[in-house]
Amino acid sequence: MGKRYRWGILGTAEISREIIRGIREGDGGELRAVASRDIDKAERWAGEHDIPLAFGSYADLLRSGEVDLIYNPLPNSLHARWTVEALNAGHCVLCEKPIALNAQEAQAIADAAERNGLHVAEAMMYRFHPQWNRIFELIQSGVIGRVETLHSQFTFMLDDPAANPASSELGGGALMDVGCYCVDFSRMIAGSEPVRVCALEKRKQVDETMVGLLEFPGGVLAHFETSITNYERHRAEIAGAEGSIVLPSPWIPGDEAADIVLNRADHAPETIRVPPANSYQLEVEEFVAVANGEAAPARPIADAVANMQAIDALFCSAREWAAVTV
Repeated sequence: MGKRYRWGILGTAEISREIIRGIREGDGGELRAVASRDIDKAERWAGEHDIPLAFGSYADLLRSGEVDLIYNPLPNSLHARWTVEALNAGHCVLCEKPIALNAQEAQAIADAAERNGLHVAEAMMYRFHPQWNRIFELIQSGVIGRVETLHSQFTFMLDDPAANPASSELGGGALMDVGCYCVDFSRMIAGSEPVRVCALEKRKQVDETMVGLLEFPGGVLAHFETSITNYERHRAEIAGAEGSIVLPSPWIPGDEAADIVLNRADHAPETIRVPPANSYQLEVEEFVAVANGEAAPARPIADAVANMQAIDALFCSAREWAAVTV
């Protein structure tokens, strides 16, 4: 690893605890500063996490000269603004998913990164778990035949009605909060962009539950279910003509071994165990390697823009009660 980068965190979101652990457990650089709109909160949080510096505004951190890389876990409605601000201030940025509120905002981030010659990435940490390498090996081996359909679920019961995922002003809702993983999974496995989507939702202030369909070139069809008012379920399945691959923990395998279940005709189900890994640590290490010029990004920012285009189309379909061309 080249330069040892100094990290700054915008805000005190709970998910930051995972990134902090990922930075410290791997070769991710140094945690240098945290910013909050409330300096007392920033100082308390910095003390709790042994971070040297605290700032009372995001702008103060960006212009401090004390950090090189920015992690942006702010509410969804602030992702684009402060990611662009950070890029314009000369910092590479790892921004939490979803990268923005819509594809237009996502493209503005991509444009700012290109203009400033800096790396920016959407924090789709699930992709970095080694179970996905094994899954692609299985698919490419032909053991399940040609991929035909994809199924995914990411649902949970939101206990706090005042939490960010329940707020329309902050860009919450099921699709943005956790359904974005299902959309990204479908695109990743299909290896292309959807040509048409269709969605139905149960909506109050935000989309509380959504069921969606994506049609890909070549006939691959994907179905997903996402909810913030439903019993918690995590699952993904890749089905082919000769078998299927089931992932009981596709999004957050945790620090324990991940199981993959291979189903084939005339065979007993086979469980393939993938050794434990910290997805956040692997995500951080890749981000630093790209910032150092030592690696190309596994998922370029254009892919995050494309994911938002699919999400935009799903929202449009749910509003219009009609299939939508992407």
